[in-house]
Amino acid sequence: MKSCSESYKAAGVDITAGYKAVELMKSHIARTMTSGVVSDIGGFGGLFELDVTGIERPVLVSGTDGVGTKLKIAFLMDKHDTVGIDCVAMCVNDIICCGAKPLYFLDYIACGKNVPERIEAIVKGVAEGCVQSGCALIGGETAEMPGFYPVDEYDLAGYSTGVVDKSKILDKNTVAEGDVIIALPSSGVHSNGFSLVRKVFDVESADIKSPVEELGGKSIGETLLTPTKIYVKPMLALFEEVKVKSVSHITGGGFYENIPRSLPEGYSAKIDRSAVRVLPIFELIAKVGNIPERDMFNTFNMGVGMSVIVAKEDADKAVEVLKAQGEDAYVIGEVVKGNEGVSFTCEESI
Repeated sequence: MKSCSESYKAAGVDITAGYKAVELMKSHIARTMTSGVVSDIGGFGGLFELDVTGIERPVLVSGTDGVGTKLKIAFLMDKHDTVGIDCVAMCVNDIICCGAKPLYFLDYIACGKNVPERIEAIVKGVAEGCVQSGCALIGGETAEMPGFYPVDEYDLAGYSTGVVDKSKILDKNTVAEGDVIIALPSSGVHSNGFSLVRKVFDVESADIKSPVEELGGKSIGETLLTPTKIYVKPMLALFEEVKVKSVSHITGGGFYENIPRSLPEGYSAKIDRSAVRVLPIFELIAKVGNIPERDMFNTFNMGVGMSVIVAKEDADKAVEVLKAQGEDAYVIGEVVKGNEGVSFTCEESI
């Protein structure tokens, strides 16, 4: 007998909508399958066989995160097929900072009403993020929660696990004075700082769908929904070619909070402000919101999604490898002794 509960449906939870959503998302999930997957969608757990070939002492590295209030922009734009990329990115970009290769991903979607086509769009984005990072989507959960979430809203979070040989875990304590800091460009605001972004642009009331000259003719909404860049494959290639000492994923807290996390005690980052390629969206946020530059660099990535620290003699090779991987990497500073955390030289206003 097919599972169906009219009583539960009357309370706001449609079981059959959940079944339809699963059917719609299967083709997207299939795109992410890797050799380690040994289970199908629909079980009580996702199974993954760990291949430790060439790894002497495997260490599992896990990360979890969500998309945050960037989802409010997706609701306003009624566009739901990119936020899944953000969800994956926020997890796997953290994992890669340890030197680990992401293996698999699980998502969690909580919604006020299960609209199968919308759930499919969300999972389509999750699957795309998994493809970009080379990990498999092996499970997830969609929770219909009427009365808790508005019918047109949802929350999205995820979890990923990766593996690294213990001898290859990045060790920030190897960082020394004179080491070079390399920037990997971001694709935009990524997935943090959106409480401030929403306040600056008054997104609930303002027109965020019309073209804006400062954004190259794109709308504010379209620009803000640009998915978070996933750095996994370029970084894995870099690890093979260059001795990387430390990596920082520039998320909430911007330069001032994240770069110091990749430094040992007693060392600071001296950033050449004139070298930082600030994206137009950040210039617009600062202008409209009248936000001091210090606050901008302490909230947003400012155009730098990830920073990499290598020895000075390895810097040119690192940039070359990253460029070959499609990343327009460039040097933004160096490591110095001191406890300032982050300092800027050649200050210029945005």
